[in-house]
Amino acid sequence: METVLKAATLMVLATLVNIPLGYQRQSYPKFSFAWYFYVHISIPAIIYFRIKSGLGWGFIPFSISSAVLGQIIGGRTYRKRHPVNED
Repeated sequence: METVLKAATLMVLATLVNIPLGYQRQSYPKFSFAWYFYVHISIPAIIYFRIKSGLGWGFIPFSISSAVLGQIIGGRTYRKRHPVNED
C-alpha cells in the first residue's frame, strides 16, 4: 500500500510540475532551444523524487506519462487563453 501511495504522489507531482512548463512551452517556436528546455527541465527533479521515494525502474513509464499529461494540460490552457485570430 505504501508503494502505491508513493507512486501516486510521484505521478501527481510530475503532472503538477509540468503544467506551468507546458504553458510556457507554448509561447516558443516548436523545437527551439526554449521549447526543448521547458519540455525537459522537469526530468532531473522527477528522477530525484523517484529515487528518493525508493521506487524502481518500473515506475519510469508512469512518471513520464504523468509529465506528458502535465505538458498537454499546460499547452491546452495556454491555447485556450491565447486564441489565434486567423482573419
